[in-house]
Amino acid sequence: MTFAVSPPRPFSVAIPQAKLDAIAARVAAFVPPDAPVGGPGGPWAYGASLDYMTKLIAHWQTGFDWRKAEDGLNRFPQFTATVGDLDIHFVHEKGSQPAPRALLLTHGWPGSYFEFLHIVERLAHPERFGGKAEDGFDVIVPSLPGYGFSGKPGKPISPRTVATYFDALVTKGLGYDRYLAQGGDWGSSVSGWLAYDAPACAAAHLNMLGWRSPGVHPETDEEKAYAVRAGGLMEAEGGYFREQATKPLTLSYALMDSPVGIAAWIVEKFNGWSDLSAGGIESVYSMDQLLTNVMIYLVSDTFGTSTWLYRGLFEDFSGTPVPPKARIEKPVGIAAFPIDLIPFPPRSMVERHLNVAQWTDMAEGGHFAALEKPDLLVADIVAFARTIGY
Repeated sequence: MTFAVSPPRPFSVAIPQAKLDAIAARVAAFVPPDAPVGGPGGPWAYGASLDYMTKLIAHWQTGFDWRKAEDGLNRFPQFTATVGDLDIHFVHEKGSQPAPRALLLTHGWPGSYFEFLHIVERLAHPERFGGKAEDGFDVIVPSLPGYGFSGKPGKPISPRTVATYFDALVTKGLGYDRYLAQGGDWGSSVSGWLAYDAPACAAAHLNMLGWRSPGVHPETDEEKAYAVRAGGLMEAEGGYFREQATKPLTLSYALMDSPVGIAAWIVEKFNGWSDLSAGGIESVYSMDQLLTNVMIYLVSDTFGTSTWLYRGLFEDFSGTPVPPKARIEKPVGIAAFPIDLIPFPPRSMVERHLNVAQWTDMAEGGHFAALEKPDLLVADIVAFARTIGY
């Protein structure tokens, strides 16, 4: 699959006030649900905590400033480019390094490009933070198709197809002949496919195992025990995945007219997939951070289409089939944060999927690494680039 790419067009976030007023009116009209009292597992055990959501809604109405959030979203150069049949939105911050070298950062669900804005400057201009200018990158942060300010596909597409769009953007649209791909969640899957399919992708750095080789199964006792644990985690926490992979349109009817419903669906995952050892969700994320991410879905009306990647995983089979037990042979860096929906398998198993050139077991942090532990993630990306001579 090949795509023509238009020249990039400057872009900035500027949401009409009427759109913001309509969202605010629906938030104000929200009627809270009944919540069980007590029970095992604490206030998040049945879903998004009513106590926390009540506080979040109050802050949304009286303390959150979208225009201030907009200024933050606009602090780096943004563009859109038409890639094939879709407009792709992206940040492009050129770095301080003498020779251009590209780093593509891809988010997942229920995140957005906002996740990475906290680390763009550190990666592009490390000398401003006590590092070396030669370690800088030209940082590219796209919004996934169907997310945020990118265009919406006409039907569900797979992460492999997304990778084709992003490779065309970086090579044809921006003119790079090599790049490093990084991501977690869907970003790890897209980055894996780039490393497998795209000649220009020099390597991948992953903070989740989103690309798996067919025919690779648990072999050792450690791997089999991991598979049992992972299966239990998915059984307990994977209801969202099954709904979004099977009936995403029905979910959209339920939530697209409910800003608070979308917020609860998303914030529950930030609570459940993050390292809360320091004292709960408020010890990791500010309400402004959570609401900025949620609002990106709301102002762009993309909650529904964002879920389509899950269905696309099972119905979009574009590309040459991957032979059994084939693996990504380009160098791969692993940043294994301890808390996640499904943590990394044992290294012995991962190495049958990927050519692991660097493995870092992080002492703390979770699924949304760029927001939770930005210093750890940045340092690992820089170290990986050095390790592979990129």
